[in-house]
Amino acid sequence: MENNEARISSIHVSAESITAELTDGRVISVPVVWSWRLANATPEQRNNVEIIGNGQGVHWPDIDEDLSARGMLDGVPAHPAKQPT
Repeated sequence: MENNEARISSIHVSAESITAELTDGRVISVPVVWSWRLANATPEQRNNVEIIGNGQGVHWPDIDEDLSARGMLDGVPAHPAKQPT
């Protein structure tokens, strides 16, 4: 059985966008503000990224952020940090 799940082959984060190239040739991009952690990260922190789960997602160890290919395709931004009450 063939797996048609979206998988990330490369990722690039700029001050404005998160751009992923998928193994099937598609390129998807979402605004960096979809991830408050990435939006607040330094360029060095944004560039320290690992592809995880055989391309199902990406992880930024310096800021403990994860994004999935499916979430990017579905347009699901990260939830903002909870404010102390």
